[in-house]
Amino acid sequence: VTFTATSFIPPSGRDVISVNPDTGEIHLTGALDFEEVSIFDFRIEARDHGTPPLSSHCIVELEVLDVN
Repeated sequence: VTFTATSFIPPSGRDVISVNPDTGEIHLTGALDFEEVSIFDFRIEARDHGTPPLSSHCIVELEVLDVN
């Protein structure tokens, strides 16, 4: 199974969020700023390597909390 992240809202989420294609683990690749964006929505797709390949997806909502 291969995992990919797509359909980022806002599109800047692509710059700070990544998904491990082998495990599906979600990682931050940059700092999040509550004052700039407080919620990121994106879609994770899982696709197998069968013939024909099958896929499924889920929607992830990441809420950034102000730590102050």
